[in-house]
Amino acid sequence: MSKSKFVDFKAVKAAITMEQVLEHYGLLSKFKRSGDRLSGPCPIHKGSNPTQFSVSIEKNLWKCFSECKHGGNVLDFIQKMEDVSILAAANKAIEWFHLDPAEMSASSEETAEETSEPEKNGEIPKPKPAAGPAPAQENGAPNKPLQFRLDKLERQHPYLIKERGLTLETIVDFGVGYCAKGMMADRIAIPITNADGKVVAYAGRFPGEPPDENTPKYKLPPGFRKSQEIFNIDRAVKEPADKPLVIVEGFFDCMKIHQNGWRKVVALMGATMSAAQEELIRRHTNGHSHVVVMLDENEAGKAGREDIACRLSKFCFVKVHTFDTPDAEPEHLFPEDLQEILEGLR
Repeated sequence: MSKSKFVDFKAVKAAITMEQVLEHYGLLSKFKRSGDRLSGPCPIHKGSNPTQFSVSIEKNLWKCFSECKHGGNVLDFIQKMEDVSILAAANKAIEWFHLDPAEMSASSEETAEETSEPEKNGEIPKPKPAAGPAPAQENGAPNKPLQFRLDKLERQHPYLIKERGLTLETIVDFGVGYCAKGMMADRIAIPITNADGKVVAYAGRFPGEPPDENTPKYKLPPGFRKSQEIFNIDRAVKEPADKPLVIVEGFFDCMKIHQNGWRKVVALMGATMSAAQEELIRRHTNGHSHVVVMLDENEAGKAGREDIACRLSKFCFVKVHTFDTPDAEPEHLFPEDLQEILEGLR
C-alpha cells in the first residue's frame, strides 16, 4: 500500500474475522467451538490451558484470561502475534487476505482511532452518542446482494470438466466458469447466494494447484462474511422436507453430490460451522428432520464434524458419515456409494 495513504483500521477489521486469522496461523483446528464461542490455549503467550483464550465469533473479539490478561479485535491479535505496530498489523492483514488496498485506505480524517479500553479487554465498546453506526458487516448484518452478475464466464474450462468431473449441465446450473478479467481474473468464479437466492459474492478458485505459497487456492471479496452464508441453501430447502440434508465442506463437494442425484446438499465453505450458519440450518429444519454431516476425512474435518453434530442434534436427527480412506472427500463418491450411504434415512 502507498505510504502516502492512511489505513482505515475499521474497514480492515470489518473485512476479516478471528476465524480467518486463526486459520491463517494454523490454529483454528486446535480450538473448541461452543455456540458463538471458540476456546483454546492462548497462542500469544503459548499457553496450554484449553480454556484460557476465548473468541466471540459474533463480536469478532478475543481475550486471554491467563498471563496476557488482555483482549481486543483482529488487528490487536495480529499485532500481539507479530510484535508489530497496529499499522503494520493492518498492512499484514491486507496482504494475507488479499484485501483491496484502495478500499482499505482512508484520508487522515477517516483513519480509525486507537482501540478503546473496553475492546482491549475483550468487551464490546459502548456506542458513543456522537458517533455514526458501526459498519454493517462488523455488526454481523447480512451480506448485501450484488448489483451485478458475472455472465461472460468460460463454462467448458478443462479444470471444471476434466479435473473436477463436472458435466456442462451442472456447471451451468451452479453458474460457475472461468473468469478472464476483473477481481476474479484467471480464476473459476463461483457465485454464492443467500437463503433468498440472491448472489452476495463470488468466490474465486485457482484452476489447479497454485504456483506458489503467495497464491491462495480460494479468493473471496473484501468485506464478505463467509460465516453468514451456506452455499446452495436457497435450492436445498426447496427439496422435500422428509429428505435428509447433506452438509459438506466445499463448493465442489456440493456440486458433485448434487450432480450425482442428491440435490438437498449444502456446503459450509469450510470445516467449521458458525453461529449464523447453525441458525440458518435450524430455521429450515425441525424435530423430524434428518441431517447427514459429511466432511473431509482429515484432522480439520474430524474435529469439525463432531462439533457440528453435537450442536445440530439439539433440534434434529444427525448422522455423521466417516470415510474408510484418509483424506477422502465427498466429491469423490460414486452415485451408488452416495445412495447406499443415504438410503433408509428418509
